[in-house]
Amino acid sequence: MTTERKGKGTIFLRKEFCKGCAYCIETCPTHCLEFSEEFNEKGYHFPVLARPEKCTGCDICGMFCPDFAIFGITWKKMDKLQAQKNEGGKVESRS
Repeated sequence: MTTERKGKGTIFLRKEFCKGCAYCIETCPTHCLEFSEEFNEKGYHFPVLARPEKCTGCDICGMFCPDFAIFGITWKKMDKLQAQKNEGGKVESRS
């Protein structure tokens, strides 16, 4: 899967876990998140990365999510994890 890279990072979302609390949107320091017009299976609007060029991958959205539905990651860290995976090495959880 090839992802067009904008900004310094991106988010990953499990929209089926989201309850639409908006903590991630309200706490995002770069204001790159907003609610989707779509609904998830529970009937809630979920966040989307509306301005990917502003995302830093700081994971503040993930730190405030009470449902563990979202997390941010920098492209640099994602590249490091992918390289470790490709080398067959053990992937570190946080570094």
